[in-house]
Amino acid sequence: MIAAAARLRGRDLIGIGWHGLSMRRLRSLLTAIGIAIGIAAIVAVLAISESSRANLLASLDRLGTNLLTANAGETLLGGESSLPVEASRMVERIAPVEAVSGTTNVDASVRRTDLVPESRTGGISVLAAETDLDATLGLTLTDGVFLNEATARYPAVVLGAVAANRLGIRDLDERVLVWLGDRWFAVVGIVEPNVLAPELDRAAIIGSAAAAELFDTPTTFDALYVRTTPESIDDVRRVLGATVNPANPEEVRVARPSDALEARAAAETAFTALLIGLGALALLVAGVGIANVMLMSVLERRTEIGLRRTLGATRRDIAGQFLAEALVLAALGGVSGAVLGGAFAALYARAHGWALVIPLSGLAAGVGAALLIGAIAGLYPARQAARVAPTVALHSA
Repeated sequence: MIAAAARLRGRDLIGIGWHGLSMRRLRSLLTAIGIAIGIAAIVAVLAISESSRANLLASLDRLGTNLLTANAGETLLGGESSLPVEASRMVERIAPVEAVSGTTNVDASVRRTDLVPESRTGGISVLAAETDLDATLGLTLTDGVFLNEATARYPAVVLGAVAANRLGIRDLDERVLVWLGDRWFAVVGIVEPNVLAPELDRAAIIGSAAAAELFDTPTTFDALYVRTTPESIDDVRRVLGATVNPANPEEVRVARPSDALEARAAAETAFTALLIGLGALALLVAGVGIANVMLMSVLERRTEIGLRRTLGATRRDIAGQFLAEALVLAALGGVSGAVLGGAFAALYARAHGWALVIPLSGLAAGVGAALLIGAIAGLYPARQAARVAPTVALHSA
């Protein structure tokens, strides 16, 4: 390797650094893999977290944050309470309320056929619902239609996404029947997952009229879904319990589903910070590996260093050469890790049906961190190489 006595340019240093690494390919490859793993972990975690958060916020934007739920709690004696039958009409009188719908638990099980034992419910509940529940919650259906004034009076059922999957029902291209309670019900619709009302995903929904006639279900409610104007959500929340059950407002649990989702997004952010910390730790270990590799390289190449010094290379040139090798090694690992992490995040997001979000700042920070680690790890070996005297190096050859 021959270097000019003049000061080396940056392009020359990169070329020399690349040449030095290519002479020890396996060692360089293993070290670059260590860096790539750390960077890939950081980029993948950031991208998956941002994709998940973006998907969650998009769902909230689509479904709205102006939904409240009022559920029947326990009585003072520990028994189960219910919401009065007139609760829905009473809530409708609150000026900012835009829509109200109620559901009631039905004492029945749903199975694919009457040959399945009654005890094997698959965790599917049966709910009686009002026909405007889909409009109140903003439900969308993957197939079929929701209950209407006609089907709500007869043995017709709408399945949540999880319930349909557990019953082995994928579509309604042909007539589909399920055994609900003690008779056959026709499946008229399958609801897409709803993040604001996940309890519906595992439910079989029938009309309130059919539930009362076929299963003697009380005309009271176990849950109310209330849609309000966004600016009045807090005011409605304060009076909802007393409006639903004036006699015993303490027996009503009022919640805002979007609060739980926003809290989940915040928790995911905190968990992301922990995972990024672990990725940074892996990157730090990789930096130690770079320093170790470069120190070994200095010891093995004392003859080369001495020859270059004899031919006119300065201490600065020698230090620059080894620092460039460390930086090139770190850059290879950083770029490879960024690509690998982005690819993994893309596969993960696709598997979950999310839109992929890869923050450019995260990519830049990952590659920048790799270069910083490489520079720090290469400083000491570069100084050691620059201190090797030409005569000592040639004598050791």
